Amino acid sequence: MSPRITIATSARVLMQLRHDPRTIAMLLVVPSLLMSLLWWIYDGGRMFDLIGPALLAIFPFLVMFLVTSIATLRERTTGTLERLLAMPTGKLDFLLGYALAFGAVALVQATLTATVAVGLLDMRATGPTWILVAVAVFDALLGVALGLFVSAFAATEFQVVQFMPALILPQFLLCGLLVPRAELPGILEPISDVLPLSYAVDAMLEVQAVAEPSVTGDVAVVVGFSLALLALGAATLRRRTP
Repeated sequence: MSPRITIATSARVLMQLRHDPRTIAMLLVVPSLLMSLLWWIYDGGRMFDLIGPALLAIFPFLVMFLVTSIATLRERTTGTLERLLAMPTGKLDFLLGYALAFGAVALVQATLTATVAVGLLDMRATGPTWILVAVAVFDALLGVALGLFVSAFAATEFQVVQFMPALILPQFLLCGLLVPRAELPGILEPISDVLPLSYAVDAMLEVQAVAEPSVTGDVAVVVGFSLALLALGAATLRRRTP
């Protein structure tokens, strides 16, 4: 691994994003629009305050997963990845470069979405707003890491989308947003305990309910999953699509 190559890869990805306004809109605007739609559905009020922070974790995770997995797949199908890996660029350089680039985007995305939710839509959380933003950034990075990992197993963009009901929807159903995790049926609760999105939502619910939230443990689990997925992604990443 070379820090110089990693940073160069990150800069290249950001340059590509700069020339793709549709992807920029998907990354930066869609989560805020979804939060606005949620506010409209509930006409603001207590219900929006209760589930808004949790969805502030879920929306960035979902969007970053989708964009990252498709972008990485395109690198492989167009032959760009094969050319890069024929040079001194290693798999970990490539993945970390992508993670840094989309991590920077995630910081802007989470800040913008939280600003819209708290500042414009008047979403109320008992804990500090900066913790909401920080947790949202880590959740978005989890989506990046999962997207990088999944892209190694997809041959087409359609196959990437097929991973969503298999990997994303079960986490959404079991993360504690719809039913508290302690109230899930017997066998589902331990399954929920090993899903990373559960801890992201737990952290957001803690911020929503507690003035001085303790989210270090939940964030550590999310970061641990992200690092593990990046390592697995480096081990399984292929130069090109067969």
